[in-house]
Amino acid sequence: MNKAILLGTTGVAVALAMLGFGFVTGSPQTAKADAAQIAQAASADTKIDRAEVEGIIRDYLLKNPEVLLEAQEALEAKQKEAQRVASLAIIKDAKDQIFNSAFDGVVGNPNGKVTIVEFYDYNCGYCKRAMEDMQTLTTADPELRFVLKEFPILGPDSQKASVVSMAFHLMMPEKYGEFHNALLGAQGRATEAAAIKVALSLGANEATLREKMKDPSIAEALSKTYDLANKLAITGTPSYVVGNEVVFGALGQEVLAEKIEAAKAAL
Repeated sequence: MNKAILLGTTGVAVALAMLGFGFVTGSPQTAKADAAQIAQAASADTKIDRAEVEGIIRDYLLKNPEVLLEAQEALEAKQKEAQRVASLAIIKDAKDQIFNSAFDGVVGNPNGKVTIVEFYDYNCGYCKRAMEDMQTLTTADPELRFVLKEFPILGPDSQKASVVSMAFHLMMPEKYGEFHNALLGAQGRATEAAAIKVALSLGANEATLREKMKDPSIAEALSKTYDLANKLAITGTPSYVVGNEVVFGALGQEVLAEKIEAAKAAL
């Protein structure tokens, strides 16, 4: 009996909170009436009729379904803000890993005042389309440093292509931009064989390249990137870090340019 009473009382508390929220969001008369019904039931008898209370709640929500949408929007906004705050701390603590990893390629001005980091996958269609954004932004802004962070999440082919890419970068960093554009811009799926073909076309020695691909530090670097992406709530490509902000998705060069200007203003 005590458990039933407790459950009933808890249900009333939840209902009152929901109805109170409904009152705030624009249904004052209905909310007042329904809240009054529940309050009366609660004060009249501690043995609350749970079915009656649930019926009142159900009726209210059916009449005011926008309350659920507003509650969902409020929850999402709260979660987004919590993630933003958490990302600030992560970016601060992992600054070198994000912006200055020895395994990441750099295009644009290597000594630029503002850095944008792109998490990408060679088999990501959105990344292929976003490549033009990178090229346009770095051409237009001589102070922009654009870091390319390997984040192969689209299967074994992507992972193997990234290993070749990272090995090539360690061997010939001065030609990495050409390699990246050629492989990401190529037709068809990026594979180990396709990546090696691009590397050889740019002058890499195949035997040296294949030996460098075995370097355990490459797998270690990829593992750290996966862990970093998880902490930053990055689950897809492309995603970006600009200044102290994480930007999700291929939002286009205009949005990225705005984020870059905001990062400049914060310097």
